[in-house]
Amino acid sequence: MKVFSLKDMYKGWFIGNFEPAAFKTENFEVGTIVHPKGSFWDTHYHKLATEITYLVKGKMKICDTIVSEGEIFVIDPYEVASPEFLEDCTVVVIKTPSVPGDKYVISDENKPA
Repeated sequence: MKVFSLKDMYKGWFIGNFEPAAFKTENFEVGTIVHPKGSFWDTHYHKLATEITYLVKGKMKICDTIVSEGEIFVIDPYEVASPEFLEDCTVVVIKTPSVPGDKYVISDENKPA
């Protein structure tokens, strides 16, 4: 058995094709992240990965949709995400496949079609 601490992982990501990882795989990534109310992620998209997010706690706005505690949303490749956290939020995120560098931060005027 191996035991890891989430605080030793990179920004809450603990499974995937990166270091450190509690379990290394190219198939998917898993992270659990806490975002304070009023914080934002970078506006971004992925060319290869599909991102599945479970909102464990809180309320957020993403892709012009309000998502509430207990809901799951899926962001497909090339879909632009610009989340806003309306309450303190805890999310569990799964991305498949795990491809380091497959996050493209953009400004609003450069969103892909």
